[in-house]
Amino acid sequence: MRRYLGITRISLPWSRRVTTQNESSPLLPKAGSEKENGEELSHVTAEFHQAGPNSGRDNNNPVFSRVRPHYRYSFMDYFLKYFLFLCNLMFTVLGLVVLGLGMWGLISKESFAQERIGSIGTDPMLILVAMGFVLTMLCLSGCVGALRENCSLLKLFSAAVLVLIIAQVLVAILAYSLQDQIGGYLRSGMLAAMVRYQDDLDLRFITDEIQSNLQCCGADDYRDWEINIYYNCSAPGVLACGVPATCCVDPLENGTVWNSQCGLGAQLLDEFTAQSVIFLGGCLGGISRWIEQHQGLIGTVGIVVLGVQILTLFITTRLLESIQWHKVYI
Repeated sequence: MRRYLGITRISLPWSRRVTTQNESSPLLPKAGSEKENGEELSHVTAEFHQAGPNSGRDNNNPVFSRVRPHYRYSFMDYFLKYFLFLCNLMFTVLGLVVLGLGMWGLISKESFAQERIGSIGTDPMLILVAMGFVLTMLCLSGCVGALRENCSLLKLFSAAVLVLIIAQVLVAILAYSLQDQIGGYLRSGMLAAMVRYQDDLDLRFITDEIQSNLQCCGADDYRDWEINIYYNCSAPGVLACGVPATCCVDPLENGTVWNSQCGLGAQLLDEFTAQSVIFLGGCLGGISRWIEQHQGLIGTVGIVVLGVQILTLFITTRLLESIQWHKVYI
């Protein structure tokens, strides 16, 4: 009976076949088995690295028939995925709102009319349209790419964010190096807006907001309004030698009624008399003082915005890496 059992041993599928019998101790492993296992493992590892990650989906590869790695999403991967999706969804909605406001402004002013289509290139509403369109398309690619785990859209989104970061850094460096020339550009822009003050409602609104909020008048002083054909002293209308009502110290009568004629004839007054009626200082000085007073806030906002963009780029890169590994070893 013992002889029969010894001859007919059952070989289980998962048991290792022993080529050399050890009669003294059949249950103990051979002395060289550990060494052989280590050599086989190192051999398979070398074949795996030689095959590369691109051949991970090849089921006929003999390397992966023995070793089939497995990758699972972690909690952090899911968090980054849906965090990127929600942030881009929020900014996509914001971009659509900005785009809608720009289009509403163009349509309400009839900028697409045949007589105005030639000057639509200088319409400030186009800035809102361009910003809204770029923001919508950029964030929409990141939103859909994160939700659908689309590597092409995520790569497009990360490349666009990287280009935006580089552009902002270059603009900041250029603005710092050309800060002396920026004053000249601002002065030219302010004078151009004053020339078209009565003809362009957008430029009129911007100029009024600057003058009323900064309590200033003109570019350098209140007499700069002479360059406007309606406020020039040789003009035939009632606005001749006057300034807009936003230059007035107190444009409200009795604190309730807006007095649009408070600046009439202000250019004919001497500075001592005019200072009780209008603001004498120009807006370029007011803009410079405002920048100096809020330069800390401006720098903080700029650093925060740049930091958010860098963080978004890092999250997108990390999510891309996780998606690629998951698709290779799924």
